[in-house]
Amino acid sequence: MSGRVVLALAPGALRRLTAGKDVVLVSGTNGKTTTTRLIAEMLTEVGRVASNDTGANMPAGLVTAMISERRFDYAVLEVDERYLRTVCRQTAPKVVVLLNLSRDQLDRNPETAQVARSWREMSHEVRTTVVANCDDPQIYWAASSFPAVTWVAAGTAWPHDSWCCPSCGASLSRVADLGHWSCQGCTLARPRPHWRLGTRSVTFTPEKTTFALKVALPGRANLANAAMALAAATSLGHAPELMARRLERVRSIAGRYEVVRFLGRRVRLLLAKNPASWGETFETISTSAAVLIVLNARVLDGRDTSWIWDVDFRELRGQAVYISGERRHDLAVRLDIADVEFKIVSSLEEACRLAPLGQLDMVANYTAFLDLVRELRSGRQT
Repeated sequence: MSGRVVLALAPGALRRLTAGKDVVLVSGTNGKTTTTRLIAEMLTEVGRVASNDTGANMPAGLVTAMISERRFDYAVLEVDERYLRTVCRQTAPKVVVLLNLSRDQLDRNPETAQVARSWREMSHEVRTTVVANCDDPQIYWAASSFPAVTWVAAGTAWPHDSWCCPSCGASLSRVADLGHWSCQGCTLARPRPHWRLGTRSVTFTPEKTTFALKVALPGRANLANAAMALAAATSLGHAPELMARRLERVRSIAGRYEVVRFLGRRVRLLLAKNPASWGETFETISTSAAVLIVLNARVLDGRDTSWIWDVDFRELRGQAVYISGERRHDLAVRLDIADVEFKIVSSLEEACRLAPLGQLDMVANYTAFLDLVRELRSGRQT
């Protein structure tokens, strides 16, 4: 609310608040909040940081983050994909981090190709260093028009929104094991990366120097986020050895990945809001005793829940699955088609009472996640 008031009274507030500061902007469909938090944590080693690492990523949220901190050397800001071009114009960022592009909230967001085109056009308006995931063809095409780009081979678990060349429209060919891709109709192809993600490390390829990624957050997706964060911090001129040692201090992101006690049970909180993020989540929950999925469809989630049909829920077969939320019946139809056994429950409490012994993973989309985090932090956990 405070950010909205400030912008109403001073529309140029973003420009004034960031004047003379080192600004890092992070955007993409998935991983924005985590990558922002990791960069902010690393930069606290060398200065004071203002950041909106709770996910408020539109202009009002950016302003709120900076006026809350008041005195800072670095502004590390997560930015909604649609607003990145506008925010870049107003903040003159030192570094822009581009993670990935995939379908998300199609009832209010443009197609990924339109977002990529808008980002590509920013190169004529903003002078900045771009840190970009070259394993995503749309990200590569968007970033390649900038004069200074650091390429990170961070991988992509969801290729289904980039089968066609963003430049000429021809089919893309891929060598999945190597991460290579190229266009069959023009010269567009994955470049030689400056940073390459390994199993638990990242290598700076020009100097053939490898840095350990001691990340407390689960899953390969968070290793990729850490690699992007380290490349971004290094692009500001900081020693990667110094920056990397801060990574393991981050154990949860605005409640995500946090483990709480509720009714005597360990409950892990996970966010999944689109097909790509669900693809990453399956890896994390594969050994869980039970899974509770909560699905809403409010404005912040996107009203259209048809995206659940792009998620391969067959991965959940054999696990104890419970479903809840305002759109639980949409989810019930999808799971039934995927031949996944499930039970509809009215609350987290009911799921905890019915689930077999062991950790319960709660996977929710945006507003459902926020509601449950508030409930758990209100003192109901025991």
